[in-house]
Amino acid sequence: MNPASSPDANRVLIFDTTLRDGEQSPGASMNLNEKLEIARTLEALGVDIIEAGFPVASPDDFAAVEAIARQSTRARICGLARSLKGDIERAAAAVKPAGDRARVHIFLATSAIHRQYKLNKAKEEIVKQAREAVAYGKTLIDDIEFSCEDASRTEPDFLAEVVQAVIEAGARTINIPDTVGYAYPSDYAELITALRAKVPGLDQVVISVHCHNDLGLAVANSLAAVRAGARQVECTINGIGERAGNCSLEEVVMAMRVRKDQFPGITTGIDATKLFGASRLVQSITGLPLQRNKAIVGDNAFAHESGIHQHGMLKNPETYEIMTPASVGVPMTNLVLGKHSGKAAVEKRLQTLGVAVPETNMTAFMEAFKTLADRKKEIYDGDLFALVEEVVRGTTVSMWKLDYLHCSSASGESAGSGAMATATVKLTKDGVTKTDAATGDGPVDAVIQALNRICGVEGTVEDFRLRAVSKGGDAQGEVSIRAKLRPVSATPATAPNDAVVIGGKGLSTDIVQASAQAYLDAINRMGFQIGRLDYRTTVN
Repeated sequence: MNPASSPDANRVLIFDTTLRDGEQSPGASMNLNEKLEIARTLEALGVDIIEAGFPVASPDDFAAVEAIARQSTRARICGLARSLKGDIERAAAAVKPAGDRARVHIFLATSAIHRQYKLNKAKEEIVKQAREAVAYGKTLIDDIEFSCEDASRTEPDFLAEVVQAVIEAGARTINIPDTVGYAYPSDYAELITALRAKVPGLDQVVISVHCHNDLGLAVANSLAAVRAGARQVECTINGIGERAGNCSLEEVVMAMRVRKDQFPGITTGIDATKLFGASRLVQSITGLPLQRNKAIVGDNAFAHESGIHQHGMLKNPETYEIMTPASVGVPMTNLVLGKHSGKAAVEKRLQTLGVAVPETNMTAFMEAFKTLADRKKEIYDGDLFALVEEVVRGTTVSMWKLDYLHCSSASGESAGSGAMATATVKLTKDGVTKTDAATGDGPVDAVIQALNRICGVEGTVEDFRLRAVSKGGDAQGEVSIRAKLRPVSATPATAPNDAVVIGGKGLSTDIVQASAQAYLDAINRMGFQIGRLDYRTTVN
């Protein structure tokens, strides 16, 4: 499909790996319902291939890939596999429900450093294993993609040898990844050009690129590769992924669209008006904060404070904007909703924001909307995102529920004097209520200590971020944290290597309560991720 010699030679396929490489970001683990929601959004966005996971990694990963394959209606669904029969069989079984849209993505390292230190294999062994893996994959699934891991640091002649071998074995897509973000745009483009000149049959398959952002060049390298003939770009929403992340889907798509002079005739199947909604959905589910100055979808992407800029914008928006907010789905203005707003108006605004609330959740959503509207004079877009997170997705991971929270400081002490704070917390899980109190060097610390005691965990907050998600004095605050957590058994203590670093998020008009919700969200996600929680039994 779409080889360089086909009538669609200028169509660039968008291969989204948010659910696989993106989930490998520390703290970005997602549960099944969240993955299904993101997969639906990616299909609506127009993504061509969804890499849904690494099926052999765990039973949960297999189940998620299989469920996404069963749910999908248009996109190709891909499962990752090492060049091992067991991996390939597992991936093929997981994507099988997608029918003729199923793909298995096989990879094997090719660079000298990987051959010597990771695989301990000679060049001939690498070629043989790659060829045999693809040939075996073809007996199970017709659409096989092969990746030469660490291709950008592989000797070009040897890389060409491996590529030729897997093409002959039946691979339909050849990925030339910049696995460690080492490539430089001009060198990377030259590598793609050289492979096209050297490798027989490469013009009959799709050349793909998968670039990491360790030097901040993932998007630049991907664009250089497209100009050199690559016709599939592997990327993630918001650029999330291992280490410094992956090529950002929204940035690479809009760069090709806005700079048509540099990419004449190049097209994608992406509906750019849905980029903002997809970005906010992934941010909301993963809890990974998006920097305000993030290109395309950041809060400041279309903000203008300078008087000179504002004057130019009033005369002609093109003076300081190379694309319109509407072109990527950024709301031009906030539609203010309140307690008198009806379901139709709320649904229309959600649709404008690119957020889908299933009909089965709509009654509960409207009840939560009315409750919030009674506390606030106006409901803004940020409030709607917050309600979607709470009502639609919050129950899918929740194990502990926050019922009551009260904080107080030592009598007569000022907030800045270092007074000890006391927090009393009541939680419910599976119909059982537990209450405990703890002290700390501030209200948030006291709440965290109380939550640790009730939930039976040891934990510390490694990153804490606060932002307002709506306007006004009664605005909701969003707390995003990264916590290092491990469950504590009564006897003996759990081994330190059980600790996980995981994200959590809370939203409230009260910052201490938002902090409590964020930390509890992280605890609940830990329970989902490791499949167990051990509870202390000494609390009332």
